Formats: sequence, C-alpha cells, structure tokens
Amino acid sequence: MVDPNDSTVNYDMFVLIGIPGLRELHMWISIPFCLMYLVAVSGNVILICVVAAEHSLHEPMYLFLSMLAFWDLILSTSTVPKALSIFWFDNVDISLGGCITQLFCMHFAFVVESGILLAMAFDRYVAICYPLRYTTILSHGVIGKIGGLVVLRSFATVFPIIFLVKRLPFCRTNIIAHTFCEHMGLAKLACADITINIWYGISVPLLSVMLDMATIVISYGLILRVVFRLPSHDARMKTLSTCGSHVCVILMFYLPGIFTVIAQRFGRKIPKHVHILLANLYVLIPPMMNPIIYGVKTKQIRERVTLAFSSKRKCCCG
Repeated sequence: MVDPNDSTVNYDMFVLIGIPGLRELHMWISIPFCLMYLVAVSGNVILICVVAAEHSLHEPMYLFLSMLAFWDLILSTSTVPKALSIFWFDNVDISLGGCITQLFCMHFAFVVESGILLAMAFDRYVAICYPLRYTTILSHGVIGKIGGLVVLRSFATVFPIIFLVKRLPFCRTNIIAHTFCEHMGLAKLACADITINIWYGISVPLLSVMLDMATIVISYGLILRVVFRLPSHDARMKTLSTCGSHVCVILMFYLPGIFTVIAQRFGRKIPKHVHILLANLYVLIPPMMNPIIYGVKTKQIRERVTLAFSSKRKCCCG
C-alpha cells in the first residue's frame, strides 16, 4: 500500500553513492579492490581451464570445483566493476532494471555457490564413507544432474525477488548508500508496504543457505566419525588433509556472510561505511581465495599450472 503523504514521483533511475563518509578515499580504496578482483578473475579462469584441459582432473571434486570457480566469477563480476566505475569515474547512475539485474545475479550466484559447497561436502562424504562405490554413485551423469538441480533451485528461490521489487513504487528517494544494489537495500527506499519483501528476504537464506550449512555440518560429522575409526594415524591425517581445502573454502564463504548479516541486523552502532566495506569484501575475498587454496592444496592443479607457465616461458624465450 502506497503512503498517501509521499510524492507521486516514481523513480526509475537510482544513484549509488559508493561508500558514504569515505568519498575522498574512493580512489585509494579502489586499488586493493581492483587487485583482488584481478586475482579472483585470473585465478578462477586458470582453474576452470586447468580442470577442462587435464583429463586426470575430470573427477567429481574437481568438476564441482570448476562449477564453484564459474559462479565465483559471476558473484564478483556482478558487483565489483560497478563499484570500480563509481570510485574511478563517479559513474553513480543505475536504472531500476540494471539495479534489479545486479541484485538478482548477486543473490542467484550466492545461493548457487551454497548449493555447490553442499554438493562438494556430499562428494567428500561418499569418497570417505563409501570409497568402493564412489565412481558408481558420483558418475558424470549424476554430477551434471546435481549441478542442474543446484542452479534450478537457486533460480526458483531468487527469481520471485524480481517481481517483489518491480511491484514497489519508489517515490521517497533514489539515493542508495552503497556500491551495488541488494534486495532489502532497494526495497527500503519504496513508499509502500515491504512486509512481503522482508519475510521473503529472511526465508530465502533460512530455507536455502542455512539448510545447506546444517547439512554440511552433519555430513562432516559423519565423515569425522569414519575418519577417527581408521586404525592408522597416517591414514587419518591423509584423509583429513583431503578435506582441509574444502573446509577452508566453506569457512571463507559462510563466516563473512554470517558476520555481515549479524552486523546489519544487530550492529546498529557499527558505522554505515563498515557495513558496505564488509559487503564488498564478501564478494571479493572468497572468489579470490578459493583458487589459491585449491591450487596450493591440490598437487595435480599445482603441477598443471606450473607446467603451463614453464612451457609458456620456454616458448617466449625460444
């Protein structure tokens, strides 16, 4: 219901002001942002190319990893280039359609990544708890179906947000104190009842991301129970090591997001620019660190990347 006291103007263009209170530091802030984004893009592209080119890496874990790398690119690219254009060129204008597209891509990629991390936890569970049936359970056909279901679930979960936002009239202000559009940040500018948006915004993370987190914790509980029953200490350490990189990626993905949500909901005393910096780091740090962690922890990926760069260097020298 529209507030009768509000203006009849319905904005279809918005202004992203960047980081309020730190406008004079935008150029300096852009330097680490740009560097992290370049590392994220190059690292994930290399990871996808290595997995695609190396036949020995066409295993479930690496196929899921390449899916994660692809959606890391979507997550960071949906937000960071616009932030950099604000910092560098003062390109603050964005249309309502562009804003909705950006928030859809960001939320969509986030929910997809959560589903992929759940799939990777299931992969580790099958590999450790049912090693003899591993290739049978996780065939390439099954992996494709899991990937398709993850994307379909995420699309069905996030797509209604488009209609929930498009129905709203925006007649109070068109200024968004952020570097990118997000669902509730945009909905709060509406001069109408946003109760449905609030409840849907709460239910999406509860029914998808939080459920994924709970299932991942359960799967790793079952994995640890099997691991600690192994008779050999070396076997236990080797098995735990294979899960180490995945656990690091899970922690990097969920912990900053949980902290950001808690800070937004309960940290009213935390300055606005801190919230925005945390939100930007959240879409930058996991995409940047994921290929680095797997590149360091996975021998096959490390060797393939080293071989590719050494061959390129020989060609250049020759």
